[in-house]
Amino acid sequence: MTVEIINTGSELMLGRVLNTHAQWLGRRLGDLGYNLVRQVAVPDTGRSIQDAVREALGRVQVIIVTGGLGPTSDDLTRQLIAELLGKKLLTDDRVLREIEEFFAVRKRPMPPSNAVQALAPEGAIVLYNPNGTAPGLAMEVNPNPFGSAPAWIFMLPGPPRELHPMFKDQVVPLLKAKCPPGADVVCETWRSTGLGESALAERLEPKLAAYVALGADLGYCAHYGAVDVRIIARGETAAEIVRSAGAIIEAELGASIFGRNDDTLESVVVRELTERHKTLALAESCTGGVISHRITNVSGASVPFLGGFVTYSNEAKQKFLGVQAETLAQHGAVSEPTAREMAEGARRAMGADYAIAVTGVAGPTGGTEAKPIGTVFIALATVDGTKVIRMLNRWDREAFKAVTGNQALELLRRAVLGIA
Repeated sequence: MTVEIINTGSELMLGRVLNTHAQWLGRRLGDLGYNLVRQVAVPDTGRSIQDAVREALGRVQVIIVTGGLGPTSDDLTRQLIAELLGKKLLTDDRVLREIEEFFAVRKRPMPPSNAVQALAPEGAIVLYNPNGTAPGLAMEVNPNPFGSAPAWIFMLPGPPRELHPMFKDQVVPLLKAKCPPGADVVCETWRSTGLGESALAERLEPKLAAYVALGADLGYCAHYGAVDVRIIARGETAAEIVRSAGAIIEAELGASIFGRNDDTLESVVVRELTERHKTLALAESCTGGVISHRITNVSGASVPFLGGFVTYSNEAKQKFLGVQAETLAQHGAVSEPTAREMAEGARRAMGADYAIAVTGVAGPTGGTEAKPIGTVFIALATVDGTKVIRMLNRWDREAFKAVTGNQALELLRRAVLGIA
């Protein structure tokens, strides 16, 4: 079953908004066994959207269109697709009531322009939106005026907080019922950290060649300081192929694997700490609270995570963590002794079993010959003592924070699991 995604929005063309739908939808469709053959992004113009849909109807069986379902003048998706297919737009009374209630609950008058969001092409299935005012739409194109076979079009709102639950709760069941992917598909991902993509591939590919020869799809996805290994197999033997290939991956990568499929380092850390009834405190300087943010994005983090400090200035390091003025004067804020005292101070202040501290030079200024840009010290304090590692993360500031966060969480994961 072939799928094409059309992301609409002039802001995508201008680089004002990152197209996260491409990654998010692509991952979900692949895991479901659908063959995503193309993704395109087009501006909010009638000709561009209609041309993209017309061309897609000529080559795929499922089309997912994102964006353009709002109330403003540049939200044209429903109207343009209805026009392309010769369908009338009809008011869905339930949607109109829900939009009115959305504004009433917030004690705000409903702008008349929002009523356009209650319009649906005749024959379309309305995908109700409890997270916003723009419903999604699904419609079968049969007969297909632009292709040789019937097709389905799914129109989804642009905001991720609306699109994600709508896709998972409403689109996926419809896809499986109306457009099943076909042959049995098994897809598994092993998530690793500490190994580069090319080094990892060199280790795995000779040992997985036989499975690739059987038709398995071996793929990689590199993140900041992490690499995913993916195996997809189809047919009656798919589960056995993935199981056997996975055993090889696990044997080769060992402790570098921190999780499977949708696991994240932070979710694994929270789970392992919780299961062991252990607690965590954080002291962040150069990461500015990024690690705390990641931890608290995990449901249930309040059980092991006691709290954290963002001590960006030297004064804050001294006041809240007890870092000695002599340590800062002699070694500087970015140093092993400072990181050590930060971690020990956070653990002491919070009464935690584990404490992580990070201090470094994020750049693009501030580096020296002895401590170039990207230098970071990561400390882990436990009841058994304090360990400090020095890393060099030569990235832009945002990437530096992400990589440093991964390194800190991996240091903690290994300590909790007792991995050397």
